[in-house]
Amino acid sequence: MTPLLELAGVTKRFHAGTPSEAVALRNITLTLAAGDFVTVIGSNGAGKSTLLKTIAGMIAPDAGTISFDGRDITHLPVYRRAATIGRIAQDPGDSTCAAMTIEENLAMAERRGMPRGLRRAVTQTARARFVAALAPIGLGLESRLGIRVVALSGGQRQALALLMATLAGARLLLLDEHLAALDPRTADIVMDLTARVVAERALTTLMVTHKMQDAIRFGNRLIMMHAGAIILDVRDDAKAALTVEALVTRFHEVGSEMTEDRVLLTT
Repeated sequence: MTPLLELAGVTKRFHAGTPSEAVALRNITLTLAAGDFVTVIGSNGAGKSTLLKTIAGMIAPDAGTISFDGRDITHLPVYRRAATIGRIAQDPGDSTCAAMTIEENLAMAERRGMPRGLRRAVTQTARARFVAALAPIGLGLESRLGIRVVALSGGQRQALALLMATLAGARLLLLDEHLAALDPRTADIVMDLTARVVAERALTTLMVTHKMQDAIRFGNRLIMMHAGAIILDVRDDAKAALTVEALVTRFHEVGSEMTEDRVLLTT
């Protein structure tokens, strides 16, 4: 069976050839089957966000290839990937347009990857679709289609972003610490919603998180990154048997420079 996503020898350097050169990704080889839910952990600067941005097309690799459903997308621009690859960033403001209304954001998301033209984006038929899509979220957004997104809370915006990222029929979902800017209670609500959407739509998912409990609790596979490389890859029963203490110990086995992350990693 062809993997849904395959990275082969992907490498990325920033400021190459200068004293500030940094290797963000080191010969990354990674294969995801359809339906995999992979949590990604690692200290600051490990390459987690760079990995997701490279898959999304926001960063071009210096070497290696990226294939999606058997097709080479290494040099495909972001807009050509947008219909099948959805991404949510850490900042709630990065995945939605604050100046636009909820229905305008949804109309824009619904047409990701499609040709654009001069036509009314928000119709009564579209509103009915948006209401049906928002109602199961349980935050009452379906009755507030006309309000501007700037008026929403961070959790509401991330919930909206989750719907926007999957509205056009995305098959791969990239979550780049999408809970980090939220308070603990709201983060739990959005994470439960995330798990529900991923399960209901059978989405293949890569989720970067600093919260060890979430990394262990959610998904069928966990990878740990350090200095741009994947240093741990566990799945299924081996993943379920992991503990926060074991993961923190593994971090410290890599190097003492990770000590500063201990509090963050165990929260």
